[in-house]
Amino acid sequence: MQRILVIISIFVITLVQSGFCLDRADFEDLFSRQTKEEISRLLEQRRENQDLSVGVARLLTHEALETFYAAREFRLLWQDGPRLHPAARILVEHLRGAAEHGLCSDAYLVNELEGFLRFYDGFSLHNLSLAPVNRALFDLFLTQAFLAYATHQVEGQVDPALTHVDWRVRRRKANLTKLLVYALQNNRFQRVLAGLMPQHEGYRSLVSALADYRELSARGGWPSIPAGPAIRPGDVEERLPLLRERLTVTGDLDGQTLELGSIFSQTDHAAVKRFQTRHGLVVDGVVGQRTLAVLNVPVEQRIRQMELNLERWRWLPKSLGKRHIQVNIAAFNLNVVEEEQPVISMPVVVGTAYRKTPVFSARMTYLELAPTWTVPPTILREDKLPAIKANPDYLINKHFRILKRQDDNWVEVDAALIDWAGVHAENFPGIMRQDPGPWNPLGRIKFMFPNSFNVYMHDTNEPQLFKKARRSYSSGCIRVERPVELAQYLLEGIEDWDGERLLASLENLEPIRVNILPLPVHIQYWTAWADADGTAHFRKDIYYRDLDLEVALSEPDYQVEEHL
Repeated sequence: MQRILVIISIFVITLVQSGFCLDRADFEDLFSRQTKEEISRLLEQRRENQDLSVGVARLLTHEALETFYAAREFRLLWQDGPRLHPAARILVEHLRGAAEHGLCSDAYLVNELEGFLRFYDGFSLHNLSLAPVNRALFDLFLTQAFLAYATHQVEGQVDPALTHVDWRVRRRKANLTKLLVYALQNNRFQRVLAGLMPQHEGYRSLVSALADYRELSARGGWPSIPAGPAIRPGDVEERLPLLRERLTVTGDLDGQTLELGSIFSQTDHAAVKRFQTRHGLVVDGVVGQRTLAVLNVPVEQRIRQMELNLERWRWLPKSLGKRHIQVNIAAFNLNVVEEEQPVISMPVVVGTAYRKTPVFSARMTYLELAPTWTVPPTILREDKLPAIKANPDYLINKHFRILKRQDDNWVEVDAALIDWAGVHAENFPGIMRQDPGPWNPLGRIKFMFPNSFNVYMHDTNEPQLFKKARRSYSSGCIRVERPVELAQYLLEGIEDWDGERLLASLENLEPIRVNILPLPVHIQYWTAWADADGTAHFRKDIYYRDLDLEVALSEPDYQVEEHL
């Protein structure tokens, strides 16, 4: 409302100073020259951070504005004489729906632009023209709104590298001013607007699910279920009507089969399991404390969770690859994707909250069969060196060797000759490497996609971890549940590498490198997503990255520090 009053004040002051209005036919040329001068003046005052006495400078924030208008000699873009380009109304209407994408329409001057449109229509009705300063402001506001919205859709609202310390992505880029001029000159504005948003199926599905949850919110959301003992099949429970209503609202329980009895039935049990699956809980069909807590998360919180994850989609490149691997850290899951459809899916183990798995993209180029494991510096310092000092036989029992570089070769150091009392991480006499075998934490296969984080996927010697609902146990690398299946998929088409040879090679005493056709790998962090049918899924924010992003969106200069 305050912004609207500011704009109205501009109109009143200007109209009084200019004699209320100017005749269009007599003064159009004069207006054109004066409008150019006003655009130049407003942009100069914006650059000098002047307040203009009416608070306009703070609204013209996009850095491309001045360069763009200077290059066109400060001519109007959206107005040709008395005629307003139809794209102006298309833009304002589109910006009204910014919330559909998890964006805030207030960031794009919607109230101000709607006020300008009302004045423009009122003046046009009486064959009158807006005064030069108001034409200038109208044009600048339209361009500012487009550039701000387009930047947010193409690149995101914040820089992920500043929001998260271990988040590296190759974001989309576009020459937005060139795109704007093209759209206006060729009457393709509607298509250009639609093309700004990410074109990934996952983004579209989440937008659709967000609309459904907004509708749920408008209808009052879902009921809160009081605390109480766990609810199991066969239990007689007075909270069942509330539980059934809650599960029906989100489609976990079919409303057509809603049972009115007081006994927790098999139908109820199956609905709870569907809910637990969608939320990454232990799927036992029992409404315990953890399931109850998730059932009672308000719909508004789920809406915000979706909005934050839509922002992450905007950080991604235009294409992920027709065939690629996606890992969702927060969901502890890996998908092999072909033409946007998963063809292989399996659980994974990711890094702990202390040793987080980073977010990045790379290209998988080779496999290592029967791999050795070289202990990373952090694990060497914090885990292995204290274990060696506590137990002189630790290296032999765990099949470790100490190797040092000599004449471009690795040679083994006799560990019995090392005075371990004086050894620390900084003077460690070489590297610590574990032989291939069932004791090796990398298991039998490494999936290599070279990256600056030294993160890769691998088999594991702790398969029992895949049975847990929350699987954050690694030191940053990604353990896959079915490595042989994934390796067989990757080796399809590689000459002389059939299933029989693969299985035999896993028992080798020395590592074997096998090059594969390069495949994009995207390690991502989604706490909310939706299936193609609109089914929404949510996960716990295990690394507090939703929180970091929330703060960054509310404080543009915010730079996150690592959560331990």
